[in-house]
Amino acid sequence: FPSPALHQTGTAQDVSERLGREARRRRLGCRVQALDSYPVVNLINEPLVIFVCATTGQGDPPDNMKNFWRFIFRKNLPTTALCQMEFAVLGLGDSSYTKFNFVAKKLHRRLLQLGGSALLPVCLGDDQHELGPDAAVDPWLRDLWDRVLSLLPPPPDLAEIPPGVPLPSKFTLLFLQEAPSTGSEGQRVAHPGSQEPPSESKPFLAPMISNQRVTGPSHFQDVRLIEFDISGSGISFAAGDVVLIQPSNSAAHVQQFCQVLGLDPDQLFTLQPREPDVSCPTRLPQPCSMRHLVSHYLDIASVPRRSFFELLACLSLHELEREKLLEFSSAQGQEELFEYCNRPRRTILEVLCDFPHTAAAIPPDYLLDLIPAIRPRAFSIASSMLAHPSRLQILVAVVQFQTRLKEPRRGLCSSWLASLDPGQGPVRVPLWVRPGSLAFPETPDTPVIMVGPGTGVAPFRAAIQERVAQGQTRNFLFFGCRWRDQDFYWEAEWQELEMRDCLTLVPAFSREQLSALFSALQEQKVYVQHRLRELGSLVWELLDRQGAYFYLAGNAKSMPADVSEALMSIFQEDGGLCSPDAAAYLARLQRTQRFQTETWA
Repeated sequence: FPSPALHQTGTAQDVSERLGREARRRRLGCRVQALDSYPVVNLINEPLVIFVCATTGQGDPPDNMKNFWRFIFRKNLPTTALCQMEFAVLGLGDSSYTKFNFVAKKLHRRLLQLGGSALLPVCLGDDQHELGPDAAVDPWLRDLWDRVLSLLPPPPDLAEIPPGVPLPSKFTLLFLQEAPSTGSEGQRVAHPGSQEPPSESKPFLAPMISNQRVTGPSHFQDVRLIEFDISGSGISFAAGDVVLIQPSNSAAHVQQFCQVLGLDPDQLFTLQPREPDVSCPTRLPQPCSMRHLVSHYLDIASVPRRSFFELLACLSLHELEREKLLEFSSAQGQEELFEYCNRPRRTILEVLCDFPHTAAAIPPDYLLDLIPAIRPRAFSIASSMLAHPSRLQILVAVVQFQTRLKEPRRGLCSSWLASLDPGQGPVRVPLWVRPGSLAFPETPDTPVIMVGPGTGVAPFRAAIQERVAQGQTRNFLFFGCRWRDQDFYWEAEWQELEMRDCLTLVPAFSREQLSALFSALQEQKVYVQHRLRELGSLVWELLDRQGAYFYLAGNAKSMPADVSEALMSIFQEDGGLCSPDAAAYLARLQRTQRFQTETWA
């Protein structure tokens, strides 16, 4: 049965691959596919399908599910379309969001409407649980296999493959004794002037023009404004679009990994799939060097999932290390694994260093089964092509924080980007563009209210540049930061636009008032939601009388809920609505796309 996997955070892909492994152990034929690579019309012929789906921010399906989503909700599909299909839906969500596992619940209902038979109630995996989604997934999978094996019992002469025995690797690495005489190793890339726009399988290697720190020297966070030259790339974008960047591991980490596993970084190999329906990763050249594989493909700086420990335990020949790895991969050992790995954000490389005998004995064939691929990172584009033709700018907060481990934790992509210095020689970064979740009105007189604290202001700079170039001057920006002289991004640009009557800027400096007025009244930090309330009558006038659009971008933690609460109070205090009517008004703005958000964890 196909188990379509979604690839938004990697969790759905990981769970789908776990399902595939567990099916193979039970001698069941199984295909694991991303939904956008599965021909959805074939669903009517499938006897058994397990759907694994994540829910993104506002209850939306992940990117690679959108075409499937449109198809499955077509009004003209008959109610008997899936009457021969048994199915189960496993959802992965976060209960701190109002639309917790919305996609999984809605898909489950829709499959029932189309005549499908549910093997089990929908599984609601929750990131907020102290043991993560596994707390719900483990018992659900036990029930699933009981149901599946009662429907499809394996032949009596084929015993189940026990958990401690490794399944065959997906690929074999055929080592080359000498370098091939023709061809050179490199990424598949989109070349200037090529017909198709750059994509994940063929990114554009964009020259980095500048990489400039835009926070003050004493500010706690390093934030960069980075500019790329996209001349001749075929890339075009509008305000609200997103650029995806494919990062690499640091040279020091690559060297350390090769040492711990006893690999020669210069060794060349070709990849060969074991199964006929498995294709080689498009991002890897053939032949490929071990250095290229580790630098550009294996995500050795990520925090390993439970499946990593399961496979590592199977491959371990060292009794003590194997015992510990089996414990970490068992259902009973999940709290201990959380303390060892997830809480301190310990990386795959660090775990391998902690299990040196096991690491040194890993067969190279298993590297691609053991370690996930580096995932591209998405950034809001912070510039408009109308203001900066053939240029693309992003605002990047360099992620670095301390846990109980000695070495600081660093974001792979932001740290890699920050380390690149075009002043020292040419720098090229693999990237491509996709539509974002923000769309701005095209009517010239429609006012736009934008709330963008911190780096959340990035897509609004693109929107303001674009709108001003088109003669749309009714732009209202609520920007929040800590200090006027440390992290007030693009202050001079905003002031110049204000002087031209193209922008109304409302800043909130959360730390400044605290130091200026140390009175009891001022102990509350001033955030964007407070400035919205202060200007409640203007916000209400723009939304209710002038048809304004309202946008919100930034950290998903508590800010979106705080801003929604501020709007609710504006609707009641300035709009005179009762609480249920205010909630209905907000819901109507969302439904008509006049309230749009783009948030990230």
